[in-house]
Amino acid sequence: MYHNPVLLEKSIEGLNIIPNGIYVDATFGGGGHSRAILQKLKEGRLVAFDQDSDSLMNTIADDRFVLVNHNFQFLKNFLRLHNISKVNGILADLGVSSHQFDVPERGFSTRFDAPLDMRMNLNQQVKAADIVNTYSEEELLSLFKNYGEIKNSKCFSRAIIEARKSHPINTTGELIESIQNCLPKFKKNKFLAQVFQALRIEVNDEMQVLKQLLQQASKSLMQGGRLVVISYHSLEDRLVKNFIRSGNFNGIVKKDFYGNPIVSFKSITRKPIVPDEIEIENNNRARSAKLRIAEKI
Repeated sequence: MYHNPVLLEKSIEGLNIIPNGIYVDATFGGGGHSRAILQKLKEGRLVAFDQDSDSLMNTIADDRFVLVNHNFQFLKNFLRLHNISKVNGILADLGVSSHQFDVPERGFSTRFDAPLDMRMNLNQQVKAADIVNTYSEEELLSLFKNYGEIKNSKCFSRAIIEARKSHPINTTGELIESIQNCLPKFKKNKFLAQVFQALRIEVNDEMQVLKQLLQQASKSLMQGGRLVVISYHSLEDRLVKNFIRSGNFNGIVKKDFYGNPIVSFKSITRKPIVPDEIEIENNNRARSAKLRIAEKI
């Protein structure tokens, strides 16, 4: 089951769609954003990307639409394949789709005891179980600290190393059991979400892939084109904010010989747009969403 997209109206509004423009939906999922974009197009075109083969069942029968079953890190290559050099807008709704969370065997959710998978691309070899069972204590520590932003990461990495001495950790239930003593009594769900987030980011190389998308978006957007990104945790949002502000990921603006900032984007949103209380009530996944909009200079 694919639910309604987060911040749908605001993100479509942010694209500033022209009827004969060319647009990219970098994260097709259930197709909610794509359908909303197509409603505003006349002679335009829409290219959507999704590496998850489950998304193919949501494809749209429309001559103006094409769905590419690949990661958005290959954006430029596939645009070129479809004879597109520049586009008017790129939309990316990052994170895990509600469908992926709701299918137990995908292993994304803490709610089900299921195989420790977490692959967004089911053809990929490495699963979360491989990371949990083969990474050293130092590697796991770094993972939980950097991608989960967990303060007591040492406890989690050590607990996993100890648990896997007796048997491999192959399910979400076994992982949760192995780190049980590290979970603060009244914040169990929060810490579990951080552990799962860290593993998911590592399995899917999400930070590097996002960097590649942003760099390619800068080259693929025509002047006045819009970049619209919805992120769900501070690591993603920081990358997006820094890139829009400075054209790089550390956020430091470089200047030319005359002292003028060298930037590719103008930020349309001074502060990120967040969902209102009604949307959060209707869709719990929207709780942590942040929307940033930028225009190519």
